[in-house]
Amino acid sequence: MRKSILDLVSMKRQGKRIAMLTCYDYTMARLLDASGVDAILVGDSLGCVMLGYPDTLPVTVDDMIHHARAVVRGCQQALVVVDMPFMSYQISVADAVANAGRLLKETGAQAVKLEGGAHVVPQIRAIVEAGIPVQAHVGMTPQSVNALGGFKVQGKGEEAAGRLLADALAVEQAGAFSVVLECVPPKLAALASRTLHIPTIGIGAGAGCDGQVLVSHDMLGMFTDFTPRFVKRFAEAGETMRTAFKAYVEEVRTGTFPTGAHTFANADCDDETLTRLERACHDTVPE
Repeated sequence: MRKSILDLVSMKRQGKRIAMLTCYDYTMARLLDASGVDAILVGDSLGCVMLGYPDTLPVTVDDMIHHARAVVRGCQQALVVVDMPFMSYQISVADAVANAGRLLKETGAQAVKLEGGAHVVPQIRAIVEAGIPVQAHVGMTPQSVNALGGFKVQGKGEEAAGRLLADALAVEQAGAFSVVLECVPPKLAALASRTLHIPTIGIGAGAGCDGQVLVSHDMLGMFTDFTPRFVKRFAEAGETMRTAFKAYVEEVRTGTFPTGAHTFANADCDDETLTRLERACHDTVPE
């Protein structure tokens, strides 16, 4: 059975760490699901990783639906959460509920994620009341990159730390089942994790969170346009892929691929038959 939001809450209570990764397509979803990952985030980071945008702002609800459908088809065990993209929930509570409904109804995912603290409490509360689980996201919120002045650590200093904790408590009280803490000082993230009853999922927030999430393409070394400091590369898949692509190009150009092992025999076409076919071709070609 696929994991539910209750499973993640139970893991926090039992002191079990939650492993979450991003995913944007069916093939990767199959691999992640088989690895035993607890949750998969169809992140709006697909704007950078899959679509080549400089940030997440151009991503649309339709983009998220397209990719989330593929991910859900590849999952049998992991909880699937879908990001609500920029301006899909900020304009009004009604828009937020309608777009969250589309994301679940048209993809088969189990929850949505949206960025922000106290100022998005009305949206979170309304979405949850509509029967849609919400994962919150505080700290460094990429959709607010322009307002934040760049991708910077959040919660530095007592006042900023107090605001971040207040935001985390506000989204919990609004009904969020978990909260992502991004680019938060480790001691502050650990304090938030001890304070909240819902699971905290860290990204650049230290080991004191209840779980961790990374962009799969970052941790595999596949996306190299920029690498955040908090990313650990667990493999150099990008280099392995480049080596394989170069080998393929070389073998095609030298004629060493394909070999007989990569072709199909045709018992009905012996040499005599092929000779007749060749003659017939020549006879039909105009002089």
